[in-house]
Amino acid sequence: MIRFRYALAVTAVIAVHGASAPDAKRWWSHVLYLADDKLEGRVTGSEGHRRAAAYVAGEFERSGLKPAGTSGYIQPVKLRSRRILEAQSSVVLVRNGVREPLTLGEHCTVSMRTVPPEHISAPLVFVGYGLVAPEMKYDDLAGIDLHGKIAVYISGGPSSISGPLRSHYQSAGERAKVWERAGAVGTVSLASPRSDDLPWSRTSAARLQPAMSLEDRPAPNRLSLTANAAHAEKFLAGSGHTLEELLALSKDGKRLPVFPIPAVLEAHVQIERGELESQNVAAIYPGTDRRLKNEFVLLSAHLDHLGRGKAVNGDGIYNGAMDNASGIATLIETAAALHKAGAKLKRSVLFVAVTAEETGLLGSQYFATHPTMEAADIVADLNVDMFLPLFPLHILRAIGAEESDLGDRLREVAAPLGVVVQNDPEPQRNLFIRSDQYSFIQQGIPSLALKVGYKSQSPEEAIAKKWLAERYHAPSDDVNQPVDLKAAAGFNRILLRLTESVANHAERPKWKGSSFFRRFAK
Repeated sequence: MIRFRYALAVTAVIAVHGASAPDAKRWWSHVLYLADDKLEGRVTGSEGHRRAAAYVAGEFERSGLKPAGTSGYIQPVKLRSRRILEAQSSVVLVRNGVREPLTLGEHCTVSMRTVPPEHISAPLVFVGYGLVAPEMKYDDLAGIDLHGKIAVYISGGPSSISGPLRSHYQSAGERAKVWERAGAVGTVSLASPRSDDLPWSRTSAARLQPAMSLEDRPAPNRLSLTANAAHAEKFLAGSGHTLEELLALSKDGKRLPVFPIPAVLEAHVQIERGELESQNVAAIYPGTDRRLKNEFVLLSAHLDHLGRGKAVNGDGIYNGAMDNASGIATLIETAAALHKAGAKLKRSVLFVAVTAEETGLLGSQYFATHPTMEAADIVADLNVDMFLPLFPLHILRAIGAEESDLGDRLREVAAPLGVVVQNDPEPQRNLFIRSDQYSFIQQGIPSLALKVGYKSQSPEEAIAKKWLAERYHAPSDDVNQPVDLKAAAGFNRILLRLTESVANHAERPKWKGSSFFRRFAK
C-alpha cells in the first residue's frame, strides 16, 4: 500500500497568466507509471526506457506540444557500452617484491567511465586533490613527473578555492584533460565521506553495470580505480602518511601534501563491449511574441535510471521513483498546465527528457551539442532531478542561484508563496556539475537545479539524509515510500511561475559578473 506522510489537500488554483498549478494527483500518476516494475528501472537503451520515452512523448502530444526531436518527439542517441568481466580481471599491489592481490568490489572497483588498458604496471604517486585551477594559481601537479605513473588523490580542494570553481575542475572532463597533460596512465580515487552520497556497499554493487559513452565522443583511455575508504590505507602503506591524516586536512580546507608511494600497481582488465541506442524526448510549447517566440526556456529532467541490479531484501529492480520519475512527471504536468490554460507566453518553452544521465550526463551532452534548434536561442535551463518532496515545502534549494540572475527571478516568484530560496549549502557535494544542467552550462546557458530544501540540523535534514542513505540508487526508491504530495504541488507551482517569468521577461537571463561559469557564454 502506498503511504503518504501528509494528507492530500486540494491544490489551490493560482493565476499565472492564466495557467493554474500543475495537478498533484496527476503528477503522482506519472510517477506510478514510470516507476512501475514493468519498466524494469528504465535503464538506458532498454525496452523499459523506450516505453518510458514513448509515454512521455504521448503526454507531450496530449498537451499540444510540437515535436522537437529528429524523429517526431524522439532524438535517438547512439552509445557505446563497456562492462568489466571481473572474473577475468585483477588488481595487485607490489611492494618490495611482495604481491598483495586486491579483491575487486571489496578493496576497490575499476571504473568503466574510462577505457582501461588490458595490462598495466606503474608506480603510485599521491597528488593531493589532483586539482589544477589556473585562476587561483593552484596546481597540485606542479613539478611532479606523472608520465607512466598512477595518480592517487582525494576529491575536494582547499577552502581558498570557491565551490563552483572547485566543482568545475573536479568534473570528469576537466580531470581527464589534467591527467592527459600530465601523462598519467591511471588514477586511484580515495573515497571521501565528505563528498560521497552512498555507502560503499551500494557503490560497489553498481560496478558490474555497463558504463557508456557517446558514439561520437570516445571515453579516455586510462585505468581508473576507486578505493574503498575502509581499505584505502593499503594504497598509502609505506608512504609515512595515513588516510585519517589526509582527511583531517581536507576537512579543515587545507592543502594536501604530495608524495611518492613505494608501490607498483599491476592491473589486468577484460572488457565486454557493445553498441546501443537510447532516446531523448523533446517538445516545444510555442511562444507568441513575433520576435521572442524563436527563443527557448529549456526545462530538463532525466528519464533513465539503473535498471536491474543486486537484489536488496529480495528486490532487484531499481525503479527510480524520486530519481527521476518525479522530475519527468513535473515536466509533463508543467506542459499540461500551460496547455490547459492556453497560456500566452512570449518565448517558447522547450521540454527535454534526457537519457543516460546516470552514465555521465550523456543524453544532455548530446542534446546540448546536437540541439534541434539554434543553441544560441536557448536562453536558460531549469533542471529538475530528484527534488525529494518528503516534507512540507518552506525552503527551495536552488543549485546555482548565485551564478546568474535566475536566482533573483526565482526569489521574486517564490516569495509571494511564502517559500524561501536557499543557495547550495553543501558545495562539497559538487551538485552543480553532477546533473544535466552542467551540459547546458558548458554551452554558456544560465541554469538552475531546483530541490526541496531544509535548514541545517533540522528534522527535515534528518529525513533527507536518511533517504540518501537508504533509498538513493537502491530498489527502495520505488512508489512505496512516504511522499508529500502537497510539497510536490508547491514545487511544481513555483517551477511553473519561474518558467513563465523567464519566458515573458524582456531580457534574457544573464550570468553574474562574478560567476566562474560566465566564461562559457558565447
